[in-house]
Amino acid sequence: MKFDIIGRRTWWFIISALLLAPGLVSMVVQGFNLGIDFTGGTLLDLNFSQPVSVAQVRDVLEQFDLDKSMIQLASESKATEAATNVIIRTRVLTETERQEVLAGLNQLGSFDILRIEKVGATIGSELTRQAILALAVAALMMIVYITFRFEFKFAVSAILALLHDVFIVLGVFSIWQLEVDSSFVAALLTIVGYSINDTIVIFDRIRENEPRMKRGDSYEDMVDKSIWQLMGRSIKTTVTVVIALLAILILGGESTKGFAIAMLVGVIAGAYSSIFNASQILVEIKKRMKPKRGGKPAKAKA
Repeated sequence: MKFDIIGRRTWWFIISALLLAPGLVSMVVQGFNLGIDFTGGTLLDLNFSQPVSVAQVRDVLEQFDLDKSMIQLASESKATEAATNVIIRTRVLTETERQEVLAGLNQLGSFDILRIEKVGATIGSELTRQAILALAVAALMMIVYITFRFEFKFAVSAILALLHDVFIVLGVFSIWQLEVDSSFVAALLTIVGYSINDTIVIFDRIRENEPRMKRGDSYEDMVDKSIWQLMGRSIKTTVTVVIALLAILILGGESTKGFAIAMLVGVIAGAYSSIFNASQILVEIKKRMKPKRGGKPAKAKA
């Protein structure tokens, strides 16, 4: 039995507010756990005498609480997933810590040090600016496109629902202090595209159904009907993507964990906002913008 989704929109707004509130508080109180892409760090470029794998290098780094470091293999062999040239990017290390890490890596065999560099946070600041600019430009272009294809109120509804998804992801990463790096930014931009696509599909069905409304039909009932017509599609698409992301999260390496978590949270939040927020915001805007009847009474005919 189908229940009235639009009629219960106040409840969906309350649920969204309850989900957003802890994240917003956390962002203000404890902020984010920024990775070396934003804060800078130490880069070690080593050439081993024999091929080593990412797992082997990470096992050594775990001994120094550096398991979240970025490890890249150069000239990687697909058959063995190992290489002699290894690039490690980690937090800023003191001279003593750096010597201890290098001594620990000797467990994997002898190596030559190709370079040791300290990466400043300048690149991180530039990355932050570019990420914010990318989100702003994407939002602006979406408003233009949706306004052109539909109406301005559709664009406002879609962007508000999109902000809901973005802040849900930001809140989760802030609360659990998950590392925010360049892969997180990539995930956030991907979520924006995924979420808006699902919302546009529902909006398109609303646009198709609106001219078919009969006398006495309410706009709310028509929107509710449109949502239910696409409910199966939304659920199937979301479940399919979630399964793929769970596989990446469980079977993938440490370097893809943050990306998978961000995408997983964003996809679920995007599915929720597309069904329970975007159209409800549209109905509220339509309701408040509805012109009131009245005016000057017509003059009586002589």
